[in-house]
Amino acid sequence: MNILVTGANGQLGSELKKIHQLFPDYLFDFTDIDELDITDARSVQTFFEQKKYHFCINTAAYTAVDKAENEQDKAYLINSEAVKHLAQQCAEHHTVLIHISTDYVFSGKSYSPYHEENNTNPISIYGKTKLEGEQIALQTNPQSIVIRTSWLYSTFGHNFVKTMLRLAENKSSISVVADQVGSPTYAEDLAQVIVQIMDFVLKHKDNSLFGIYHYSNEGVASWYDFAHAIFQLKSLSINTLPIKTIQYPTPAQRPSYSILDKNKIKNTFGIKIPHWRDSLARCLEKLGR
Repeated sequence: MNILVTGANGQLGSELKKIHQLFPDYLFDFTDIDELDITDARSVQTFFEQKKYHFCINTAAYTAVDKAENEQDKAYLINSEAVKHLAQQCAEHHTVLIHISTDYVFSGKSYSPYHEENNTNPISIYGKTKLEGEQIALQTNPQSIVIRTSWLYSTFGHNFVKTMLRLAENKSSISVVADQVGSPTYAEDLAQVIVQIMDFVLKHKDNSLFGIYHYSNEGVASWYDFAHAIFQLKSLSINTLPIKTIQYPTPAQRPSYSILDKNKIKNTFGIKIPHWRDSLARCLEKLGR
C-alpha cells in the first residue's frame, strides 16, 4: 500500500514519520514543498502519474492564524487551492484523501460540543480558508475523509507547549488567556488514529465511511488550564495568571468555545481517545529526554 504524505515537515507529518516503521504493510512517501509543491497543479499531476497511491494524507496547511489576516492570498492558496489540486488527482486515480482541518471552522458561540453536521461559521481568515479546503476535498473527491482537530502540539515544530516552556526559562510569571476553551491534541495520538482509519477503510471498503470526523484528546481546558498543566507536570514554579481575551488582542479572532464532539469517530472506527493531560505528560517526557 502506497501512502503519500504532504506537509511532512510539520507537526503531524513529523509524527507520522516517527511511527511509520511500525506499519510495514504501508510504504510512505513523505513530501514537503521541496519534494512536492501542492500549490502547483502540474507538479501534483506529475507526482500522481508516477506512482499509484492508495491514500494521500494532507497535513500541509498555512497555520499562522494571525498572519493569515494580512496574507489572505497565501492562506487561500495553501489551505484551499492546493487541496483542490490534491483532491482532483485523488479522484482521477481512485486515491482516498485524508485531509486535516480545524476547530476554527466554527464561530465558538456554542455552549455544547460541536457535531460534524453543525453549521460552520469561521471568524478568521484561517478558519475560512480551512473550511473552503475541506468543502473542496469532499466535493471533488467522493473518497475523502476530513478530520477536524484542535490545539495541536507535538515534540516537533512550533506550538503552545514549546512556547510555554521557552517563556518559563526567563519568566517567573506568565499571563494566559482563560476564556477560550477547547481540547489540546497531541499530534502523535492523531497520527496513530490516521493509520487506524486507513486500516479500517481497507478492511471494510464502505463508502459510508467517507465524510467529516472530529478528533481531539478527551477533556476540556482553557489556554490557562493548558499552561498551568505544562508547568505543573514539569515541576516549574511559574505564577500563571488568567486573563481575558480582550486583554491579549490579536489580529485574528479565536473561537471562545471549540469543543469537538468525538462520538462519530469513536463509534465508526472503534477508537479509544486518551485524556489531554495524559497525552501532555507523554509529550513532556519525550521533550525532556
